[in-house]
Amino acid sequence: MEATTTERAAEPRSSSITAVLDHAWATSAFTAADVISATGLSRSTAITLSDELIGLGWLTELDDARQAGAAYRKGRPARRYELRLDAGIVVGVDAGAHSITAIAADLRGRELARSHHTVDPAATAEARVDAVESAIDEVVRQCGPKPPLCIVLGVPAPIDALGRSPEGNVFWDRMNPRLGERIRDHGCAVVTDNDANLAAVAEGAIGAGVGVDSYITVVTGERLGAGYVVDGRLVRGRGRAGELHLLDLVDGVGSSRGIAALLRDWGREYRESGGLPESSPLSRIPVTQVDAQSVLVAADQGDTVALDLVRRMGDRIARMSAVLGGLLDVERIVFAGGIAPSMSQLLEVASERIPRYMSAEPPLLVASELGADMVAQGAVATAIDDVRRNALRIDLARPVR
Repeated sequence: MEATTTERAAEPRSSSITAVLDHAWATSAFTAADVISATGLSRSTAITLSDELIGLGWLTELDDARQAGAAYRKGRPARRYELRLDAGIVVGVDAGAHSITAIAADLRGRELARSHHTVDPAATAEARVDAVESAIDEVVRQCGPKPPLCIVLGVPAPIDALGRSPEGNVFWDRMNPRLGERIRDHGCAVVTDNDANLAAVAEGAIGAGVGVDSYITVVTGERLGAGYVVDGRLVRGRGRAGELHLLDLVDGVGSSRGIAALLRDWGREYRESGGLPESSPLSRIPVTQVDAQSVLVAADQGDTVALDLVRRMGDRIARMSAVLGGLLDVERIVFAGGIAPSMSQLLEVASERIPRYMSAEPPLLVASELGADMVAQGAVATAIDDVRRNALRIDLARPVR
């Protein structure tokens, strides 16, 4: 059926008001002239739509340009507008295996409240849902009457377009017992995503991926997971794009076990073998206390056994990076996780060796500087993006539930 005149007129109007709101999100204080320059709208349209966005609750009007200090010789001073940061909050949640961290932020991503709960990795689905719910409730309560406009949950499991994980894997079932469907209705969108994807989003927003079109974020701990950003877009596939089981087939790698887990196990094997020299720092600590950090500290101190492990792991990282980086021709691979701050020697070895395994220019290997908040921060950034894309469908006058 052919669109009516009203329908044809509505589409460009919607596009225009979205353009004004996009401009507000991309800048701080602005005038109608700024909107005209950025969007090409007429002055009357720019002012009308700005006023409409004030009525909808997305913009606030500031002091005019003269009151703000601009020099005016004649004429009416320009009205000034700004995105209304107190329109509502977003909540980003890192629902990890061992802990739940929730961050509430304003529409610029500024943290307003935080909650942290430990959780047993073997906890029941009900206990995990309760822990996530408690973390969300705490940060929402701390923010007072501001309604949550979007909640994003990051989980260590593959996620499809419906926020569900593939069935049949005990760990995935436990990490994502359909969290997005089971938490209390807060009257807003709830998005569930893979933790490595959200780490990649965080790196692109505030970390080592800023200004980089194509990069991979590898999250390392007990196992490896990856988030791919190619040509500025997060690659999702059918939900398993970040799973690294292909490493089982890579010579010199052989599995997707994490860097921290392997260094710990290798260090303990040496410690238990009795082959460590008495001078080794690793020989002076109990086997159960040998972990990746102690191995890296020993390597920094020049311990020959620890340095051998670093070289072994560095070569493994180089081979893995050559496969991942060469497959997608990315500019950078960012290694994130608790071990990231201590990876300088590992990445030096890997960077020296990766040209042996690639014919193309190798990607730059860097350690993340975002720390333990990377998944929660990526969830916040994803929530803001969701609100921004769906702003005109959100009723800011709805009551807080």
